[in-house]
Amino acid sequence: MNFPVLITGSLIIIIFSWYFSVKHGRYHGIARFFSFESIFILVLLNFRYWFRDPFSFLQILSWIFLFSSIYPGIAGYLTLHIKGKPEENHIERTTVLVKTGIYKYIRHPLYCSLLLLGTGIMLKHAGIVQLFLGAVNILAIYLTARIEEGEMVKKFGPDYTEYMSGTRMFIPYIY
Repeated sequence: MNFPVLITGSLIIIIFSWYFSVKHGRYHGIARFFSFESIFILVLLNFRYWFRDPFSFLQILSWIFLFSSIYPGIAGYLTLHIKGKPEENHIERTTVLVKTGIYKYIRHPLYCSLLLLGTGIMLKHAGIVQLFLGAVNILAIYLTARIEEGEMVKKFGPDYTEYMSGTRMFIPYIY
């Protein structure tokens, strides 16, 4: 592994997590850091295997996860940006509870996207370290979502609690 790249990337992720979340009292950014970091390390470990044995079961499954990560990420971001009326054009600081578009079906499409992305990258070369990092990503995303939900209940009150009862966290109609 290229340690200067690892250290540089990790520092960027730390700064991003601090600037966009933790600095503003949004502590889900700490848990989300571990998701970003695990995905980053998975990329560093697996980039050599990206196109190796392209028609194997794991490669095909990997591409399904990777392509599936695109829609919830883009739809979630655009919906928050347009409907959430964010302060200073910053989607982490929405002023309106968004319950339309993809948010009508799942509460955390951006985190769903990270789950799918991390799993897809892990499957490129699913060794013991990669499986561990994939598990770290899943746990970090789950904790991030739970912490953020607490923050949203404080921000939006009973409206968010009601919204939670009518939607799933990550996968429509399932979980």
